Amino acid sequence: MMGIEELVNEIAALQRADLEAWIAETLVSPEEEAGAPVFPEMECARVRLICTLRYDLEIEAETLPVVLSLMDQLYDTRARLNSLTAAVAAQDESVREAILKAMGRE
Repeated sequence: MMGIEELVNEIAALQRADLEAWIAETLVSPEEEAGAPVFPEMECARVRLICTLRYDLEIEAETLPVVLSLMDQLYDTRARLNSLTAAVAAQDESVREAILKAMGRE
């Protein structure tokens, strides 16, 4: 877990004011520890992603929530697809074959 200062120091392009705005807009959701915001690794990765989108790809601040929402939906879909794939793989061969046939892949 990292505090705001640690995160700002770790990511060269990150501006503290931007991070605070992203927190206020709930683009990132730090946890609270001893009354101060701290960022678990997943939220640190999200801040890095937002920095890439905002600073490197020059996505406008007003557009970030839309882009992040779409990325979150894609991530959720991917997780569900992986779960479905694992469930199908756990079935008997005849069931797997029937599923593949129904999908038009056999």
